[in-house]
Amino acid sequence: MSSFESYILEQLSSLNIKGRRMFDAYGLYLDGKFFAIIYQDQLFFKTNEQTRKDYEAFGSKPFAPSPKQILKNYYEVPPEIIDDLVKLKEWARLSLAVIY
Repeated sequence: MSSFESYILEQLSSLNIKGRRMFDAYGLYLDGKFFAIIYQDQLFFKTNEQTRKDYEAFGSKPFAPSPKQILKNYYEVPPEIIDDLVKLKEWARLSLAVIY
């Protein structure tokens, strides 16, 4: 586990998030439901039409591990949000609401 993966899990520990390795990335789950990806020290949350606008306002892009593979429902969490524990948890909760 990378230090970034450990940091994100620690920041979200009060939400009972679990993580596990998946291919070249690390997946985040709540109650077995997948809602986030950590890839190359970037965090991507699942979005929908409403929440995606917040990510786009920061200039965030969708998860694209290769030019041919773009997951348009997962957007990069801006560094400003990652650095703010309250906002990070808020954005995580919004992402979790997308899957529930």
